[in-house]
Amino acid sequence: MPEQKKDTIIQMINRYGTQLLAFIRGRVSTDEDAEDVLQDVWYQLSDVEEIEGIDSMSGWLYRVARNKIIDKFRKKKSEYLEDFFLESEDGEIDFKEILLADPQTPEDEYVKRLFWEELWEVLDELPERQRSVFVKNELEEMTLQQIADESGENLKTIISRKGYAVRHLRDRLNGLYNDFLSY
Repeated sequence: MPEQKKDTIIQMINRYGTQLLAFIRGRVSTDEDAEDVLQDVWYQLSDVEEIEGIDSMSGWLYRVARNKIIDKFRKKKSEYLEDFFLESEDGEIDFKEILLADPQTPEDEYVKRLFWEELWEVLDELPERQRSVFVKNELEEMTLQQIADESGENLKTIISRKGYAVRHLRDRLNGLYNDFLSY
């Protein structure tokens, strides 16, 4: 490794090491896991051909840390993670249970936060009326009849909108679920 690259890496470790470790510690269950992830981040930085080409070093380091945390979480594939993803009687994932579950570990909290972020992102892809019906029914716990009465629309129309929203969410969020369990 060229001396200039080595010096740059040492500077980055001195500049970002403590705060990056704190960031990672808040997202994994043990200090050992946090140190392993941090080591993986520094290793990946040492693999970069042109460190000077990284526009935002802190952004790059945090993004790599986040990805390494996810990779570590995937590899663990703990029994609790599989229990965390509940399936309904028809074999479909019950995302409401995931989103409302009380996290037991930092990893659980991280997964829950990722699901909430992904849920809002996917909800934003829906037409306003479908999104509104889903949010009111699933998150605000209004009945479909109450939504129909409030909007002055036919109950079948409301049911149809909810169905489209659920199918879209299921397709998109099943991908996230499979990502976590595919390793």
